[in-house]
Amino acid sequence: MPFQSLLAADRIVLLVEAGDRDGVLDAAARLLSDASPANTQAIAESLRKRERLGSTAIGHGIAIPHGRTNAFDHARAAFLRLRTPVDFGASDGEPVDLVFAMAVPEHFTQEHLQLLAQIAEHFADAGFREALRNARDVVALRALLLDPAQAPLAAGQAR
Repeated sequence: MPFQSLLAADRIVLLVEAGDRDGVLDAAARLLSDASPANTQAIAESLRKRERLGSTAIGHGIAIPHGRTNAFDHARAAFLRLRTPVDFGASDGEPVDLVFAMAVPEHFTQEHLQLLAQIAEHFADAGFREALRNARDVVALRALLLDPAQAPLAAGQAR
């Protein structure tokens, strides 16, 4: 499953005032829940629970907060580019400015791990990260994330 299929244009945002890690997780939960208050609270708690196990920051200013929920029968994701980087406790010490948040159904055990590996692989590409950071506005950011041809590993191409 390509990561683009997890996203929707309205779940890709430029976050002006994140505040701190919890603020980022709350914003991600709102996006992932489509603003349903009950789902927002459940998703936020799921993201926090996973974050308490260990930071989801993977280095280079990227975090992939993720959690399991029965709110949906399919995986879904949101992408947030932060104006001001936030400390996620990354092992490389870099604050996070690119966040790919994901909510997956409870029964998505193997699929969850496969999605995480695929997303981490895409964000390991320095050119892709740079393009996301340099996108002039949310429209350009959405084009980069939703167009499979823009993905750094699409069709075996490398940037």
